[in-house]
Amino acid sequence: MSDEVMQLPKLWTGSHYNEGIGRDDIFDKLREECGVFGVYNIPHASTLAYYGLHALQHRGEESAGICTVDLEQEGTFNYHRNMGLVKEVFDQDKLDTLAGNMAIGHVRYSTAGESKLANAQPLVFKYRAGDLAIATNGNIVNAPGIREELENLGSIFQTTSDTEVIAHLIARSSKDFVEAAKDALQRLVGGFAFLIMTNDKLLVASDSHGLRPLVMGKLGNGYVFASETCALETVGAIYERDVQPGEMLVLDRDGLRQDRFVELERRATCAMEYIYFARPDSDINGINLHASRKRMGQRMALEAFVDADVVTGVPDSSISAAIGYAEQTGIPYELGLIKNKYTGRTFIQPSQELREKGVKMKLSAVRKVVEGKRVVMIDDSIVRGTTSLRIVNLLREAGATEVHVRITSPPFMNPCYYGIDTPDRKELIASQKTVEEIRQAINADSLSFLTHQGLIESVGGNEGQFNRGMCMACFDNDYPTPVDFSSDKSCSC
Repeated sequence: MSDEVMQLPKLWTGSHYNEGIGRDDIFDKLREECGVFGVYNIPHASTLAYYGLHALQHRGEESAGICTVDLEQEGTFNYHRNMGLVKEVFDQDKLDTLAGNMAIGHVRYSTAGESKLANAQPLVFKYRAGDLAIATNGNIVNAPGIREELENLGSIFQTTSDTEVIAHLIARSSKDFVEAAKDALQRLVGGFAFLIMTNDKLLVASDSHGLRPLVMGKLGNGYVFASETCALETVGAIYERDVQPGEMLVLDRDGLRQDRFVELERRATCAMEYIYFARPDSDINGINLHASRKRMGQRMALEAFVDADVVTGVPDSSISAAIGYAEQTGIPYELGLIKNKYTGRTFIQPSQELREKGVKMKLSAVRKVVEGKRVVMIDDSIVRGTTSLRIVNLLREAGATEVHVRITSPPFMNPCYYGIDTPDRKELIASQKTVEEIRQAINADSLSFLTHQGLIESVGGNEGQFNRGMCMACFDNDYPTPVDFSSDKSCSC
């Protein structure tokens, strides 16, 4: 640990980085909040964390970080964070400096322009009881009020991340770390999955509604925690179970202890995890996402069949649903749209004219597939409508005679306050226009959205009624927690 590190609230910020990165806004797709990965009692924890974060890269592409410690020596933290993709932030030399058998890691999307190193996680602090590192996925709805209270009591915040409030709550408590963390978690309202590390402990916690996914796996004599099961598979860990809403796990020399910081009120896992965010090879609450998305496509075919020549999905998140639609209707599924995976992120702010042309850098229509054909285009959601318009026009320019758009979710009408980077309500096209008006705006021949019940039954599979297990506030305005509709929706992570 550097000698220059001050007592909390001084944050370890690492090396300087240009904070003026431009953001890629060619598409108006929703942005996932973050991804977390934790390792306990496994040698070369930083290498495991690297591969785990790489598997979670789709959950955040703007910054990455890993913090490690050696449990045997209870040494000081080793950490590295920076802006960029996991493979850009870490190389073998960097990983070699991160010695230890306990680690927490993080990948992040920023919101509201806060793309800067100070907000990159894990946040790492020095406080009276030692070292403290925190990584989280989600958003703390009541963080502004807690932050104001703490500032009035003398706390000095070093970031604009809501995650920092829990560090101050823990540091100000006279109780031991576990009880202080439990008290702090009880104060938080929102959707969050926390990994909190000290020199000798790892604490894992999920919000009282389970809004953000978090799973536990075993690897040898150690444990692995991740936002998605695909990361467990990547590092060879065996899935044990999901971390339950309101649950707090403590891992130290005494083993794994299970506790609760609050009782389950209502399970409300984010519906967009099932529809769009999580990788199709992941499972959430025991439900495989590829299978559930196929069911969404099949249900869409039953609810809004249209006679056509080919079915295509907008890559990558809508491929599973498009396959389901094609299987249900008997219309051939084709790769009518191809995503260029090698364009990377853009660090420039192009003119609007170039931005409009830039869609072709990331997505191309396959002319020989769609030319002269009636095309059913499957997508998972419509946010502002600009992306859908561009893709419909791509297909028309490639010779499609008709383009019928089918969205495998209900109309996205309400902003998210739990960590998804959504526009204000007035910018959500479904909150301002009817389905017919949206159809005209995106230049489609027809447009249909999956019904609420269709989504519920598709996700639940044979269980059917799964509405008690999902947050669908973005569709039905039924938020599982109190929210301040005038507050900033930005992501705490």
